[in-house]
Amino acid sequence: MAPTANDGRDGYLAFVESHQHRLLRAAYLICGNRHQAEDLLQEALLKLALRWASVRDGDPAAYVRAILYRDAVSWWRRRRREWLSAAPPDRVTVDRDGALRLTLHDALGQLPPRQRAVLVLRYYEDLTEVATAEALGVTVGTVKSQCHAALRRLREVAPDLAPGKRPGRALSGDLATGLEVNP
Repeated sequence: MAPTANDGRDGYLAFVESHQHRLLRAAYLICGNRHQAEDLLQEALLKLALRWASVRDGDPAAYVRAILYRDAVSWWRRRRREWLSAAPPDRVTVDRDGALRLTLHDALGQLPPRQRAVLVLRYYEDLTEVATAEALGVTVGTVKSQCHAALRRLREVAPDLAPGKRPGRALSGDLATGLEVNP
C-alpha cells in the first residue's frame, strides 16, 4: 500500500503530542518567560512541519531543540537582554522541593543568556558537550568555558544550591539539582 499525504500529518501530530510538554519546558528554561517559550515552541513546530518529510526518519526532537535554542539566541540578540517576568508554567506533578526549584530558577535568571542556555542543554536536556555546541552553533571549548563560568556564578548568587548547604540532604552523592560539579 502506497503512503498517503495523511501519513505524514498523523506522524507529525503524534510527535507533537508526545513531545510538546518536554519541549515547552526546555523553551521555558532557556528564555525564562512562559509566553515567550510558547511562542518559540510554536515557531519551532511550524518550522518542523514544513520540513517534516525530511526530518521524521531522523531525530525530530533534536531538530526542534536546535531550532528552539537558535531562535532564542536570535531573540536575545535583538532584545539586548530585556528581562521579562511571568509566573512559572503550571505543574502536573507535586513539587516536593519548591524552595530549591525557586532558588535555582532565580539563580538561572541572573545568568547571561549564553551561560543559561549551556546549563539548560547540558544538565536539563542532558546533552553532551558536542551536542550542546552543535545546538548553539559554538565550539566545544566555548561550551566548556561558559559552563564553568555559569556554575561559578551560580555558586556565588545561590550558595543554597551547594549540597552541604541544604538541610535534610546528605553531604555525599547528593545530585538534587544536577548542577553540582567540582569547582
